[in-house]
Amino acid sequence: METTYIFLADGFEEVEALTSIDVLRRAGMPVTTVSINPTLEVIGAHGVKVLADSLFADNDYSAAEWLVLPGGIPGAPNLLACQPLCDALLEQDERGGKVAAICASPAVVLGQLGILQGRKAVCYPGLEDSVEGVNWCDGQVAVDGHVVTGNGPAAATAFALMLVEQTVGADKAAEVAAGMLYRQ
Repeated sequence: METTYIFLADGFEEVEALTSIDVLRRAGMPVTTVSINPTLEVIGAHGVKVLADSLFADNDYSAAEWLVLPGGIPGAPNLLACQPLCDALLEQDERGGKVAAICASPAVVLGQLGILQGRKAVCYPGLEDSVEGVNWCDGQVAVDGHVVTGNGPAAATAFALMLVEQTVGADKAAEVAAGMLYRQ
């Protein structure tokens, strides 16, 4: 199993990022957090300071298991403003590599890059109108091929468990969920 990279920008939604990191690591998946800032310190939308594992330039994303984008405002717009990240996301999508985004990031990042064109997806309610050509759905999580999207902070656990399911199977996702006392 290859490394999953979770990208952090100032203004990221803490629940979405930290839940994803925790759940994936509980499942035994290698996860590296990545700051798109010039330093490892990233400050979330609600003032939580996090030290990322690495800076963007420290990693080779060509064999990534997942590229994961938490949401948040201004986190999602800050992710979109990082051209090297946008290039990595487009390359990952073009080779059929796994991409995941939650909350504002499906619309603000993946939608703007064209990655969601013709796909079913979910995002934070009200952002759907900012992107055309997406089959916006109801629900907390949507899966379309190699792309997984979540609709917001309350969906963070379901979103992360779907990444586990898509990577190591439904049995492992159910085991992690049971260990967390999570009921779907």
